[in-house]
Amino acid sequence: MKPRIIASLDIGSSKIRTVIGNIEEKNGLPNIIGVGVADSTGLRKGAVIDVEETINSISSSLEDAERMAGEPINHVFLGIGGNHIMSFDSKGVIAVANTSNEISEDDVDRVLEAAQAVSIPSNRRILRIIPKAFTVDEQRGIKYPVGMTGIRLEVEAHIVTGLIPAVKNIEKCVHQAGVDIDDIIPTSLAAAESILSKRQKELGVVVVDIGCGGTSVCVFEEGTTLHTALIPVGGENVTNDIAIGLKSSIDAAEKVKIEYGTCIPEDVNDRETIDLSLLSKIDSQTVAKKHMVEIIRARYQEIFQLVKDELAKIHRDGMLPAGVILTGAASKMPGTIDLARETLNLPVQIGFPQNFDGVVDKIDDPAYATAIGLLIWGSRFEGKNYGFDLKSISVSKMVTNLKNWTRSLFP
Repeated sequence: MKPRIIASLDIGSSKIRTVIGNIEEKNGLPNIIGVGVADSTGLRKGAVIDVEETINSISSSLEDAERMAGEPINHVFLGIGGNHIMSFDSKGVIAVANTSNEISEDDVDRVLEAAQAVSIPSNRRILRIIPKAFTVDEQRGIKYPVGMTGIRLEVEAHIVTGLIPAVKNIEKCVHQAGVDIDDIIPTSLAAAESILSKRQKELGVVVVDIGCGGTSVCVFEEGTTLHTALIPVGGENVTNDIAIGLKSSIDAAEKVKIEYGTCIPEDVNDRETIDLSLLSKIDSQTVAKKHMVEIIRARYQEIFQLVKDELAKIHRDGMLPAGVILTGAASKMPGTIDLARETLNLPVQIGFPQNFDGVVDKIDDPAYATAIGLLIWGSRFEGKNYGFDLKSISVSKMVTNLKNWTRSLFP
């Protein structure tokens, strides 16, 4: 039997990454057979600013992956991020319909429908409804209530929304690049799928995905999503700070950041300098390396302080036993682990993609956490019609998706 081929498309502000995998029937894990990456020239902060350039960038990434895999791509699981993504908590309450008071899947359908019956702006669209916990009568903390007996069913849900124009513009670019969309998943949730274990999600952990255009924060506790947020500060801001501080061009600032960047000023001698003329044709000055490092440290410290503020909002500041998992391309800056540990007062480690086989050497990188997470998501739900119909949200599809996703989180 021919293995199932699935693909993921991670559209970031700096790079667009495509990963193709086939599903191993024995363990259900994706076997990576193709990887493509292209510069993201038509987006800013996760939003399309030039349709043609975005289509070209997506096409280039898709073609690279297809060439490597030797397989055509017709549909993808799409990761979406950006400053327009917002989330909030909601509650739904219903009376159990069955005369025997046994809770059915229809009751779960209805209570999730009640949870999404909240007032949201007309220009926003629900991307994900994630049940945090159900309550049957007075019994709280239930993960999946079907089959239990009760009169009243409640749900606490976390709802992730996106700006309709921003989502539609990305959808349009993907379709015009020649592929259909199986499902759209917020990038913060996708990254967590590839780097977290069930035990970490149970204990309490925060994933901090530092990208080019922004930093996404996703907190898990007791096996489910507790909180998501997006901080509009990322690697791009670090580059801009360096350009302003060193009075250099953006291109030179990016090269300096990649080649000499670190968050540890103590490791740099006061007399060390960087000759920008070796990195750029339009910059000729020599700058102090320590000054550049202090600029980088200040911006990363701000990012981690904003993460700390998000944790404080949900009363988890310094209270997550499994600590902080850093991921994303900008998390590779030397010294980020120590700085994050110092600022957040939690154990910190870099999160690398897990739970896949294949061309490991090409994607053993935090920058690929989201793309691999999308593929793992797709490996669980592809071909089962569990995706969200974004044009008219199907609650029954959502419930099936959520039920299977919730079950996958537990032994």
